[in-house]
Amino acid sequence: MLSFGYCYGLHTYLHKHITSIGDRIFMDTEGLMFFIFVFLGSAFVVVVLFSSWLLAPKKPSKEKSEIYECGAIPIGPVWIKFHPGYYVYALLYVIFDIETVFLYPFAVTVGLSGWFIFFEMLIFLSILIAGLIYAWKEGALSWR
Repeated sequence: MLSFGYCYGLHTYLHKHITSIGDRIFMDTEGLMFFIFVFLGSAFVVVVLFSSWLLAPKKPSKEKSEIYECGAIPIGPVWIKFHPGYYVYALLYVIFDIETVFLYPFAVTVGLSGWFIFFEMLIFLSILIAGLIYAWKEGALSWR
């Protein structure tokens, strides 16, 4: 297992040798560390997916293909219809929940950003409000 001292030593070694190369490869070790992190993360995903495929049982049977419901045999139709209103409410919730995610950084830096970002946020909000008015007029917010 890697210790903090080893990682710190690796960082200082790479910093000393990579910055001596100069502008040819990387300007700083953070860029190299980023690419190492992305490579190792991608390699981990590929190794896990390949090992899962390699170790998975490959003998399908009728029992394995049946629908599993906590060990109980399903009674009635397995595929039931949901009211479309659930999906509409869920989509509207996701849309306006993501809106708040984009509004928070704007609210934090509103004084530092300038007028361009302010007008850009007004355009963003006007599109979302237009979508809300459209959904309201279409009756998407009333339960039927």
